[in-house]
Amino acid sequence: MTESIPQQAKELEAGDHKAYMKFALSLTTNSPPKPTNYRVGAVVVDIATNEILATGYTLELPGNTHAEQCCFEKLAAKYGIAASRIGEVLPNQVALYTTVEPCSQRLSGNLPCVDRILAIGNKIKTVYVGVHEPEKFVSDNSSKRKLEDANIEFVHVPGLEKEILEVATAGHEKAS
Repeated sequence: MTESIPQQAKELEAGDHKAYMKFALSLTTNSPPKPTNYRVGAVVVDIATNEILATGYTLELPGNTHAEQCCFEKLAAKYGIAASRIGEVLPNQVALYTTVEPCSQRLSGNLPCVDRILAIGNKIKTVYVGVHEPEKFVSDNSSKRKLEDANIEFVHVPGLEKEILEVATAGHEKAS
């Protein structure tokens, strides 16, 4: 499974976190709107070369898959290894952009995204998020604390919250 990265994404400037977040947001529209999950987009970037290593969005792969999980599973498939071993093949400095804070608990029984990030080891240096996870499905998301405790920088990229939440919650019942 070889991933095709759109040309405009290949032209993103290193350090332009808002542009990377906008690209992650563009991925979310591929995710089907459902009342039981958020539509999230994620991008894994080699910090040294500014190369996009993987992209993902909610429910891109079979099963109840989250965006970050899809990125990691696609990387594992690319290298022909188990997803739990991708830290062995990743560059030494990787950033993860995700429109919604990685989950700290999965109601489906799947491994939470924050635990997937931590399992990769010290390769992911920074996690950039567009919005903190709303408390609809899991209250008191502990991802930020867990990442910071593991010396992984957690950075909120401001300015796209309204758009991210609008797309993320498509298919949800709106409160009146």
